[in-house]
Amino acid sequence: MDEADMRQHKDGASRGTVDSAMEVLSQAGKRGRLSRLLPFMGPAFIASVAYIDPGNFATNIQGGAKFGYTLLWVIVASNLMAMLIQTLSAKLGIATGLNLAEQCRNHFPRSIVLIMWGVMEIVAMATDLAEFIGAAVGFNLLFGIPLWLAGLLTAVCAFLILGLERYGFRPVEAVITALVGVVSVSYLIETVLDKPNWGNVLYYSVVPQFSGMESILLATGIVGATVMPHAIYLHSALTQGRIVVKEPGQLHRLFRYEIVDVIVAMGIASLINMAMLIMAAATFFQNGLTEVGTLETAHQTLQPLLGRASSWIFGISLLASGLSSSAVGTMAGQIIMQGFLRLRIPVWIRRLVTIIPSMAVIMIGLDATRTLVISQVVLSFGLPFAIIPLIIFTRDKALMGVLVNRPATTALMCIVAALILALNVYLIYQVFVTG
Repeated sequence: MDEADMRQHKDGASRGTVDSAMEVLSQAGKRGRLSRLLPFMGPAFIASVAYIDPGNFATNIQGGAKFGYTLLWVIVASNLMAMLIQTLSAKLGIATGLNLAEQCRNHFPRSIVLIMWGVMEIVAMATDLAEFIGAAVGFNLLFGIPLWLAGLLTAVCAFLILGLERYGFRPVEAVITALVGVVSVSYLIETVLDKPNWGNVLYYSVVPQFSGMESILLATGIVGATVMPHAIYLHSALTQGRIVVKEPGQLHRLFRYEIVDVIVAMGIASLINMAMLIMAAATFFQNGLTEVGTLETAHQTLQPLLGRASSWIFGISLLASGLSSSAVGTMAGQIIMQGFLRLRIPVWIRRLVTIIPSMAVIMIGLDATRTLVISQVVLSFGLPFAIIPLIIFTRDKALMGVLVNRPATTALMCIVAALILALNVYLIYQVFVTG
């Protein structure tokens, strides 16, 4: 966003939210702990949607069905890494007033910027493909309507959610957070119905181990479906003009509140991902159904095992995940195009264009779950174009000022980046060379 866009973004926001935030940051007045937090909560919840999208459903359910609770620790580790990455993304927007795409445009050669934009547009389309198909499958499972009609319903719902942007950031944040809440409650109910072995859940959440080469590949897929490049770009845009302060003390306080936002939102996303795998382990793996390879099969198989209500809850959670992540994916695409090229198109046009490949996949009749998995692999190509620039910018003292990374933070981020990138290269190799 340029300065005018930032002012428009801020002015379109809930005035009360901004005023409350400034009161807290200036330490004026007395507020309870919760009321101090509320004005700052929201950006991370929108970004966290990328971590519970339909691609995560596919990998987590396959992981639980094939290997029980064994890969729970992978979800915990990947979400901890995601917390660090999203925290730095939020910090970049707060410290510089520019998002990651804008920083790339300002600091890299034009040719590199165009390549990065092209890669990220492909990533955005792959993201939208996964989320659009996931929501369509949710409609299909719940109401038995054809996938092509379910796809059209998904498009209409995404348009309605994105239309809330005209009223400022709070309505969009509220709807997205509510949809995340639907997914959370759905899997809370599923977990209660599952009656999992809580001793095994605790053990495998903290003790790293594998069960053969296939489990390593699936663990890599779980990581690949967790850290999303478009969420990294989006988070920096969500914080850049939301609450603008310059005084060092206020910047530090604002960043601390954003850390809480990330921990809460990403913590919930982590628990949802764990609940997906726990559900699959406690139902499918425990009953010898280790070949539950599609979302449709998971939905159908839950009913005789846990009752009709459980399959409906699964469909509702998938639908809520697909709708919220589809809207967020379109938002990210807007940010990427505007940041790299200074080009802004109406959101409905972008939504319409991204629908075309998704509807084509549905009309051709390609396997929805397989398409989801392939889309996660495509996302892997975009990770270096998000993580590496983020490290470069957040360690730059001249750019970040008082919020520059500490050396230990940069070192840890480099280790995390190297691990994620290595795992994604391995995933790409397995899918395209040996798979």
